Amino acid sequence: MIEGLDTGDDVVIRLKDLTILRGGLRILDGINWTVYEGQQWIVLGQNGAGKTTLLELLSASMQPTTGSAELLGQALGYTDIFELKPRIGLTSAALADRLPAGETVLDVVMTASYAIVGRWRERYESSDHARAHALLAQLGVSHLSTRTFGTLSEGERKRVQIARALMPDPELLLLDEPAAGVDLGGREDLVGRLGDMVQQPGAPTSVMVTHHLEEIPAGYSHAMLLRAGRIFATGPLADVLTPANLSQTFGVPLGVYRYGDRWGARLLR
Repeated sequence: MIEGLDTGDDVVIRLKDLTILRGGLRILDGINWTVYEGQQWIVLGQNGAGKTTLLELLSASMQPTTGSAELLGQALGYTDIFELKPRIGLTSAALADRLPAGETVLDVVMTASYAIVGRWRERYESSDHARAHALLAQLGVSHLSTRTFGTLSEGERKRVQIARALMPDPELLLLDEPAAGVDLGGREDLVGRLGDMVQQPGAPTSVMVTHHLEEIPAGYSHAMLLRAGRIFATGPLADVLTPANLSQTFGVPLGVYRYGDRWGARLLR
């Protein structure tokens, strides 16, 4: 197993001997993983490998059963998560289901400033409006600002969620299958925008869960392969995304190809 190398940068994520149990099952088992500031990680694995649970933990929505988890210098279980959560941007299907269908896109994005879902009595400055509009433009959906969230297509919802995740200027960005359910043209446009985003100076450290190598944007530096709740391999992208590693992770013979900064895989027959 190849661990992320200590570059001397600040630690963003540090998991030590971490296990999460649910109903007596080990969803994550013995996880040791360190992510440093400026790294961009991809997490791959079969359905049920523990990817979504990992993101729930990294978003400070749960605590480890055993072991320890440190996020942005704060140990889960020993810190105020209401102060920690605004430092973490998250997109996920579970979060999307909680966003009010009747709320405007602009409000969906702006409420992330307070780490809340649904606008209430909080007040926003002109700078908040400007930032929300700029983020929607960056994701190519500025024209949707006055639409209600419930009227959007799946691809549009994905982009709005990413803009929302970026609204509080997070130090850690968590993306759960951001291109899932998006058509081919929309996927390629979104993947290109995400690649541009993570390569900008000052971009947040990010962890993206995906099922497909074709959805990995340019600029991502590291990968983790999860298999049955345990880490199978971690390290620089090119060292981890090998035919042997991916074949063992997914249980079928896979070939891997690369074109420029993009990746793909196919079944070997």
